Amino acid sequence: MSRVLLVVSGAVPADVREQVADGRRPRPDYLELARVMGADLVDVDEARRRSGRIGALAHRLGGGALVLAWFCFRHRRRYDVVLTDGEHVGLPLALLCRLTFARPFAHVMIVHILSVPKKAALFRWFRLGRYVDTMLVYATAQERFVVDELHHPADRVVLTTFMVDTAFFRPDAVEAAAGRMICAAGLERRDYPTLIEAVRGLDVRVVIAAASPWSKQADSSAGAALPPNVEITKLGFVDLRQLYADARFVVMPLYDTEFQAGVTTILEAMAMGRAVVCSRTRGQTDVLHDGVTGVYVAPGDAAALRAAIERLLDDPAAADAIGTAARAEVVRTADVTVYAERLAAVAERAAARHAR
Repeated sequence: MSRVLLVVSGAVPADVREQVADGRRPRPDYLELARVMGADLVDVDEARRRSGRIGALAHRLGGGALVLAWFCFRHRRRYDVVLTDGEHVGLPLALLCRLTFARPFAHVMIVHILSVPKKAALFRWFRLGRYVDTMLVYATAQERFVVDELHHPADRVVLTTFMVDTAFFRPDAVEAAAGRMICAAGLERRDYPTLIEAVRGLDVRVVIAAASPWSKQADSSAGAALPPNVEITKLGFVDLRQLYADARFVVMPLYDTEFQAGVTTILEAMAMGRAVVCSRTRGQTDVLHDGVTGVYVAPGDAAALRAAIERLLDDPAAADAIGTAARAEVVRTADVTVYAERLAAVAERAAARHAR
């Protein structure tokens, strides 16, 4: 097995394994990736601690991403593969290698959105493709951009589903409460004003869990004039799971964007056996099969969203059938262990190619 360094862009809680074992949170992808790959994990705190004064300087100049990139560069000779969890770390690492002509490892980089002009320009100007062996992308829009616009070899771009812990998010984990309620959750690129307008006056309770452990985006529901049937809250993992269970189905209203915003909530809801009504943005086209495992509507179209919500409220059997199919789909393709094994195979192929 190859020696793998796995980057975590954030702080890994000291008791994360205990939280998982006690059922207080789902298995994070980095723990399952580390287990399957036998990888070493490094988060921002450890990278700072082990990088001394240079790490402190890197943190002041570029935040946690630059600290992680420097740590990976500094320790590159110890590993066959470095897996960066986003281009915010992967591009600085590739740039460090480019400037020093260093390339002793296979670099596998997860891509969220490379089509941002500044990122694309950096990639082109410094010809960073030579220092990224494989890109893992979550959206077809990003796959097309990387291959067609950045001219990265198609055989080194892997389109993959994201992941969810289907053992934590499962219908029989909790007892669902009876009631006519639907919900939405998360922050990244959420179009809550359109959802609020779509449900105004409907005979349904709407709960918006406007929080995220990952996103720094502002809550788009803040300051909105809420109708009596809409409430805003913030929930942890266990209470969010209960919310999904209690909901008739889940709504994912999104502003149009080129990356897969909303995917975590979508997969969690699907794993809970809930149908998802989702805005079909440029980046959100790959998770749901329209009419089978979810329902797509045009982004920003309150009338279309309202019609889809009314249709599923009036036909609970159809909503349940979609939810059942959704659960089966994510167990098969997006369970966190399936995801980890898929990425481990990609890393092994990259290491073998690099060693030739």
